[in-house]
Amino acid sequence: MADQKASTSIEAVESGLAAQGYIASRQIATAVYLSQQIEKPILVEGPAGVGKTELAKAIAAWRGMKMIRLQCYEGLDEAKALYEWKYAKQLLYTQILKDKLGEVLGGAQTLHAALDQLHDFGDVFFSKEFVEPRPLLQALEQPGGCVLLIDEIDKSDAEFESLLLEILSDFQVTIPELGTVSAITPPTVILTSNSERDLGDALKRRCLHLHIGFPEQRLEERIVESRVPGISQTLRRQMVGFIHEIRSLDLKKLPSVSETIDWARVLVLLQASELDTEIVKDTLNVLLKYETDIEAAAPQVTTFIAKAARSNVFG
Repeated sequence: MADQKASTSIEAVESGLAAQGYIASRQIATAVYLSQQIEKPILVEGPAGVGKTELAKAIAAWRGMKMIRLQCYEGLDEAKALYEWKYAKQLLYTQILKDKLGEVLGGAQTLHAALDQLHDFGDVFFSKEFVEPRPLLQALEQPGGCVLLIDEIDKSDAEFESLLLEILSDFQVTIPELGTVSAITPPTVILTSNSERDLGDALKRRCLHLHIGFPEQRLEERIVESRVPGISQTLRRQMVGFIHEIRSLDLKKLPSVSETIDWARVLVLLQASELDTEIVKDTLNVLLKYETDIEAAAPQVTTFIAKAARSNVFG
């Protein structure tokens, strides 16, 4: 009975994401379902353009939640990711305090007495109202929760991973001047990685792991149908079959799902009814981003079109 309930819930995730235009495999839907149930972040790895970032967007849209995005890069630190002080406001406060110093001291006769009275104002200077929250802190402060997308975590420094560990395990962060800030409602956290560097074991241990690779042909056809509804079934099958042949080549960058969708839109725009050598060669630059890849694929175009056409008839 429990297995049946879980299966139904996973199917609900699939249909919920599909309603937002994201066609998820069973593996993706299961990871999203488990993440919700055990409140654990998902680390999504895979090549660029397979839908890792789009997954976070689709989850947010499906659940009607705000999405907060932190784009990672080399040198990212807590001032840009977590919080920083509102220095201009602190300077203004300092000037006001200076102008009102006589009132604040209240007629203190000794230096010790003056310091005691000024001590009460020190905590105000480093209080919550002087904090400028950045994406990580913003996510913890959302009353109704949110989807926190930590995008391309592999582009950040290893030191930045350490900053994330407390947030990923306990949905809280410790700010020296303020203490521990805990999430009002734990956010749904999605981390993405293109595997440009190996991530630390401590970070991986705190996350569910999900690898999104290139989809199998029938799933990719469903994705194209969802994103480019104007394309015919024949052309859709042919172009997806052709792309799967292209991915068998040793290229610098294989075409991803995002390129598949772009190519489908281009073919519809050009009013193509089926693939032919001329239109494929004219639009090969939509699929392939390096001239060396285009030169390697061009001699195979006629052969790949024929294979795609046969799979369209018999598949």
